[in-house]
Amino acid sequence: MNINFDNKNVLVTGATRGIGNKIANDMLSAGANVIATGTSDESLHLLNDKFNKICVDFLNPNSVKKFIDFLSDTQIDICINNAGINKISPIVDIDQNDWSNIIEVNLTTPFKIIKTISRNMIKNNYGRIINISSIWGTIGKEQRVCYSSSKFGIMGLTLSAAAELAKYNVLINSVSPGFTLTDLTRNVLGEVEMNRISKTIPMRRMAEPSEISNVVMFMCSNFNSYISGQNIIVDGGFTNV
Repeated sequence: MNINFDNKNVLVTGATRGIGNKIANDMLSAGANVIATGTSDESLHLLNDKFNKICVDFLNPNSVKKFIDFLSDTQIDICINNAGINKISPIVDIDQNDWSNIIEVNLTTPFKIIKTISRNMIKNNYGRIINISSIWGTIGKEQRVCYSSSKFGIMGLTLSAAAELAKYNVLINSVSPGFTLTDLTRNVLGEVEMNRISKTIPMRRMAEPSEISNVVMFMCSNFNSYISGQNIIVDGGFTNV
């Protein structure tokens, strides 16, 4: 199966690390013109020089406006809404700012992006959009009220936008990773907790970023011409037990 994205403009938000970074690099390897976002010039500096790098802070209204203005004048063929933030906290201790920030980055920002880029996709009768959700947008877990709410919201955004834009050959889906081996996972959980969690996953291991990216690549490719409004869970069977 040869996936080719020659002459396709691909936007990947949150491309400086983890899953987003792997997707961006795989898209580039498949011939895409990759527009990669990050929150700092320092993090973007580490990315492949072949990327069109854009620094945008999704919590800064001026930065977001500049980015949306850029998208208004740019043809985006494929969009991967990957950027996200999280903070684990008991519900009684959640700070209002944390709630607002997580909803802003994880849900409102993808809405703004889809609203903007879909105009050109409709004109071109072509588009592929993947919203990176999470297993916590399908099942719940304590101390994840903010994050889980944002990801359940992404599901609603995906379903409704997919139903509206399918007639224009704009296919919109979400991909929900389970526990994935990224630097962030290692820093947050540590080796002991990672080993414990791995034993609860039917496949007895966490996902590699490439295993998430492979699904995204397929869903955005010409091999997918009829799947829209779906959520693909990539979790090694975790949500089934």
